[in-house]
Amino acid sequence: MHFINIAAPVARTGARRVRLATASLVSATTLIMFSAGAAQAHHGFDDFDTDRLYYISGTVSQVRWGEPHSYFNVTIDSDLPADTPERDLPEGLRDAADSDPINAAPSYSGSQDELEVTIAPPSFTGMWGLDRELEDGERIEAVGYVGRSHTDEFRPVVFWYEEGKPVNQVLNEELPARPLPVPYPEGDAPAADADQDSPSAAADSEGTSPTVVWATLGGVLVAVIAGGVFYLRRRSPRE
Repeated sequence: MHFINIAAPVARTGARRVRLATASLVSATTLIMFSAGAAQAHHGFDDFDTDRLYYISGTVSQVRWGEPHSYFNVTIDSDLPADTPERDLPEGLRDAADSDPINAAPSYSGSQDELEVTIAPPSFTGMWGLDRELEDGERIEAVGYVGRSHTDEFRPVVFWYEEGKPVNQVLNEELPARPLPVPYPEGDAPAADADQDSPSAAADSEGTSPTVVWATLGGVLVAVIAGGVFYLRRRSPRE
């Protein structure tokens, strides 16, 4: 009499399912953690005065290209126009709520002759209109925010290179806050803990903060892990 051993095929099938489930779980976890890191890294406007947009143009120098942000300095032109020249905008910033403040942004009139500019890393700029590293000596134009406490820092919402090619720099394709009406009131920029009645604070409260991003992605990660554990326990070979 011949006996058919079905235990080995069943065990192999169960082990294969375990390996596949484990690989899927690891991949999902890695993807979620990368997305969380990217979202956190590219939010990027909390340290800047989002009540006021400014236009700058000038010459690039000291380029530092890479993750999680790229940096370069811009020596500001001495003959800036009164406000933003007419320029093409990226598709995500063409709605009036975004394009009107950008087009109305006055030229930078601060005391700095050179600003350190922070932009998204190559992995994002490649998708948003810039597929190469900027070079020392080339010219750019930009509209963005000056640092709240470090007034030599600048964070664009859009910039242009090669005489007018636009590069979107805004997460979720909308301005992170509603700027004040132009002309801006005189006086210092609001503090980082500005009153909730300010335009930028109100907009931030309606938008997505880094804390909310991390909490949401953390909840998804927990759900994925819990689902993976449940699947493994259901599919593992039973003794």
